[in-house]
Amino acid sequence: MDFRLSDDQRALRAGIRELLAARFPRERHRAAVDAEEPENHFDHALWRELGKAGLFGLRLPEEAGGVGLGPAEAVLVFEEAGRAHLPGPLVATHLAAGLVPGAAEGTTVVTALERPGMVEHLAAADAVLLLDGPAPRVLETSGGRGPVLLAARSVRSVDPTTPLHLVERLPPPQETKPTPGPRRSADLSQAAMLLTAAQQLGSAGRTLEMAVSYAKSRTQFGRPIGAFQAVQHLCAQMLVRTELARSSAYAASLIMTLRDISVAKLLADEAAVRNARDCLQLHGGMGFTWEGDIHPHLKRAWLRVEQWQTGAEAEEVLAAALLGRPENCSTEIANHPNGAV
Repeated sequence: MDFRLSDDQRALRAGIRELLAARFPRERHRAAVDAEEPENHFDHALWRELGKAGLFGLRLPEEAGGVGLGPAEAVLVFEEAGRAHLPGPLVATHLAAGLVPGAAEGTTVVTALERPGMVEHLAAADAVLLLDGPAPRVLETSGGRGPVLLAARSVRSVDPTTPLHLVERLPPPQETKPTPGPRRSADLSQAAMLLTAAQQLGSAGRTLEMAVSYAKSRTQFGRPIGAFQAVQHLCAQMLVRTELARSSAYAASLIMTLRDISVAKLLADEAAVRNARDCLQLHGGMGFTWEGDIHPHLKRAWLRVEQWQTGAEAEEVLAAALLGRPENCSTEIANHPNGAV
């Protein structure tokens, strides 16, 4: 089986990168990072532009007004979104395409919840996709009613571009609308894990690029710091993490099992956080300044680690898969399923 990207997939990736560079340049990114009240400065114009470009309707069938592509192409697109540090509930609105009117076109902003806890961009959302049961349901929250209907309160977010609310309870079924079609909440949750992993992958790749570029241009003792072995090792470790996460995410997009998606999320989370930390260390004092572009990636990576599936939850999934299939485990685990050796 050939796992290399096709010409169409390469063209899609290049096109999305070019589009985001034009629609979300550094100036627009810095304005989002520096906004004093990000919950009141949601960029609806950008959201509509993304909808017109097909980002939200990417996997929606063509007869339903979408692009008709698959999970592999969605991973490529969301990897570029993570690389560009694109703000907003991208994954939730993408999942809602075909379920919530206007989501595919970008005229409706949708956030999502599986259970009580943190939810992003609730104040700006027109609807909340609830995945707490076998079938998804929708709570309409436009007009600023979202926090009230969900008994939610605003909390300080580590990521300045991602305002958060703490939801204390989910509404009963009579306050929501069922979604059309046979789509299951579990399938949507797994897709959300994979696309979040793709965003983490994009962020890891971007901080790797930033580290290598700085190592080539910054000089010390008359030489670029990239000539020093310690810096080379740091960049090499960043590359290894990124490529492992990329291989896992691309493979999971073809297999689409919970186990493989959990591996992809776990590796992508590690790559995004550790690459951003190493990139910041490499930049030294410049990396810690508010005007730098490194710390937004680190803070967003911290936030995504807790979204959809945490590291502990992923490890539980992998442990259950190993213990449930002793033929795939080492001899010791197969012979001693309770951990006794």
